[in-house]
Amino acid sequence: NLKINFMKKLVIYTLIILLGFITKSCQDLDELNENPNNVSQTHPQLLLTEISAEAFQVAGTSPLYASRMLIQTGEENDYQYFKWGNGSFGEFNDLRQVTKMIEEAERISSPNYIAIGKFFRAYYFYQLSLRFGDIPYSEALKGESEDDFQPSYDSQETVFEGIITELDEAASMIEEDVAIEGDIIFNGDARKWLKLINAYELKLLISLSNKTTAGSINIVSKFQEVYARGMMISSLEDNAQLVFQDQQDSRYTEFNSSSYGSSMYMSATYIDLLKQLKDPHLFIVAEQTSSAASQGLDINNFDSYNGGSPSENYSVINETLVASGNISKVNARYYTDPTTEPHNILSYWEVEFILAEASLRGWINDQPATHFENAIRANFEFYRSNASAYSEYLSVEEVEEYLGQAALGLEGTEEEQLETIITQKYIATFLQAGWSQYYDYLRTGYPEFDYPTGQTPPYRFVYPVEEYNNNTKNLEAAINAQFGGNDGIRQLPWWLD
Repeated sequence: NLKINFMKKLVIYTLIILLGFITKSCQDLDELNENPNNVSQTHPQLLLTEISAEAFQVAGTSPLYASRMLIQTGEENDYQYFKWGNGSFGEFNDLRQVTKMIEEAERISSPNYIAIGKFFRAYYFYQLSLRFGDIPYSEALKGESEDDFQPSYDSQETVFEGIITELDEAASMIEEDVAIEGDIIFNGDARKWLKLINAYELKLLISLSNKTTAGSINIVSKFQEVYARGMMISSLEDNAQLVFQDQQDSRYTEFNSSSYGSSMYMSATYIDLLKQLKDPHLFIVAEQTSSAASQGLDINNFDSYNGGSPSENYSVINETLVASGNISKVNARYYTDPTTEPHNILSYWEVEFILAEASLRGWINDQPATHFENAIRANFEFYRSNASAYSEYLSVEEVEEYLGQAALGLEGTEEEQLETIITQKYIATFLQAGWSQYYDYLRTGYPEFDYPTGQTPPYRFVYPVEEYNNNTKNLEAAINAQFGGNDGIRQLPWWLD
């Protein structure tokens, strides 16, 4: 009996050990099967770095063609001749990352990352809505959480009301004394993120200058409310900018771009405006013509520069100005210098131009000239620091002389003063503001653009082909609601109506 009991115990112990081994092996196998590159959780700081690096890149040359700053002489450029078609919903890929950052921030109860996520939501939905009109918003980005891959479209008015509200929420959530890790824009300074959130809300609101309300939001009252908060971008140190580094994947966005060295030249619309005003920006953004350089003319000789008509056939420009060496290229520093200058999605000078316009419109009780002059001085100071090879042409004395000319005096009718403000704002946007200057033109009509006879500037883009293929019913409903079924580039969206 003792032998039988011993054998029973031995079998039981063996089974226990074997079961433990099997269980542990299964656990080890599960751990081995976890993909370290596809983790289910991460800290939002890692996502913030990636999101910021993507959002703050230069938007490229397409908006510069549309805004009459560049021309193409090797082929017909769709943006130069206002013939573009389908736009992209690419920002939704960025918004997926933002959504994940907010989810991770909620998991660890971090209000600052949630607030910054709301800012980026407003930033991207604003870009998308200006590009198209109505877009998916309230039902967007629910593919993973709710298995909804065919979201309905919200009206552009609803989108604006929503993103203004999200910025309000973001501003109320920021914990100013809590550092933000993974922050390559403001080095962890939550106060500067709060300033950006407030200032960007002003940018959204001024773009609705042709409207009275957005849903339940009164545009002027909301502008006044946000301005009264006081936490606002108020110096170059507050600029929402990406500083580039001379290392892999951190260099200036346009560095080594081959397009600048081929058949791309400066537009006469932009060049002639700078020459007329004797504006030193000319030396910063453009190269002397080859004929001027061969004659030994100085860099600060305004006769050294010339542009081509953006409305002329590209082959004619090629046969005349290019052949004779009498047309300027983009300044080589933009594609040969790996760090060039920081890129801003919202700068101190743009905020000051916004406040100058708001003052002129009577939205706030400030002097338009004060903000206007602050903007110009700040922009030249930015280039004085970041385009140091040209700093001698951008001295404080040169800037004050520039400001002293009659053409920059805010006098005359309100409309004439508005033209002066928007024109100076336009000048300062070269490779800095994406499509902002084009949208300002659509909104105000300033500065005057040159385009082919019979043409008119487009107000929007055609919806992406992918939406026609994958979200047909909702897309067609949105086109019918806005434009009577015509998804054309010259259909007038709500914000301009």
